[in-house]
Amino acid sequence: MCGRYSFAIEDALILERFGLRVRTAIYKARYNCAPTQNLAVIANEAPDELRFFRWGLIPWWAKDASIGNKLINARAETLVEKPSFKNAFRNRRCLIPATGFFEWKRNADKTPYHIMLKSGDPFCFAGLWDKWVTSDGEIIHSFTIITTSPNELMEQIHDRMPVILPREQEQRWMSPQPDPSLVELLVPFPAGMMKAYPISKLVNSARNDAPHILEPAELL
Repeated sequence: MCGRYSFAIEDALILERFGLRVRTAIYKARYNCAPTQNLAVIANEAPDELRFFRWGLIPWWAKDASIGNKLINARAETLVEKPSFKNAFRNRRCLIPATGFFEWKRNADKTPYHIMLKSGDPFCFAGLWDKWVTSDGEIIHSFTIITTSPNELMEQIHDRMPVILPREQEQRWMSPQPDPSLVELLVPFPAGMMKAYPISKLVNSARNDAPHILEPAELL
């Protein structure tokens, strides 16, 4: 599962890493991204834009938006079969830019961990998006993060991890054409390129959205 993450870099670095310009009035650094929030996404429909979609996929055929609360993640092993995801996998893929993510170790204390690349560089989760129209005609764009089995680092913390795409495969994922072979990308990221450390339980509340929540627990 992936239920929280961060995307906190300066506008200039977004341009450098993703080739996208952002409007300061819309973008701001986010240290504790949570479901139902509108968050930065790069959709294959408009790959030259940083857009803001609701986290929690609402399929186009849904009768109620609340289904999105249950669809914040899509399991890589079954997404080509699930009605909620199979059409989006064929046609509506996206990149979710991030600088790290959080997971809670399954111990008595449910210790939160911050997981990131050793390099400190931003990266992208593999995601799916959809467009849903309310009865009043309002259009809501939403997304889900694909998860897979854990690598050697993550299996010490949790039994799932988000799919992190190698940078050289990001554009392939964004192809506007259906490509069943893309499932081969939905595998654990190399553990040797990642690091994880325990942090404060301040991250447990989505209201805490500031840099200090990323500090190692022993420094707090």
